[in-house]
Amino acid sequence: QVQLVESGGGLVQPGGSLRLSCAASGFTLDGYAIGWFRQVPGKEREGVSCISSRDGTTNYGDSVKGRFTISRDNAKNTVYLQMNNLKPEDTGVYYCAAVYRRSSECSFYRYEYVYWGRGTQVTVSS
Repeated sequence: QVQLVESGGGLVQPGGSLRLSCAASGFTLDGYAIGWFRQVPGKEREGVSCISSRDGTTNYGDSVKGRFTISRDNAKNTVYLQMNNLKPEDTGVYYCAAVYRRSSECSFYRYEYVYWGRGTQVTVSS
């Protein structure tokens, strides 16, 4: 069974850090571009970060540049999102998603992603 499972969310104070994990099962992440998206009630799901399959090229949303870092460990079949200096506006449900794409590109176009996890809640509040 193909699955993506996110973990690592929680409640953190502003300025704090969290590391999210996205573990794949039922398939190997090799060859897949991975994206992290977040959603808050009443808003569209937005792209936060993505990483390509071929050479690990990364992209970040403007609001998280310099604070978030995406990485992948194909040997562990897992992708990570290190989130530092968290702000209240980072609050939301974070989803990881995968699309088979053997290239040096990745995008925030959510409709191209085929596999999705169920999400993990991140709450930044004092």
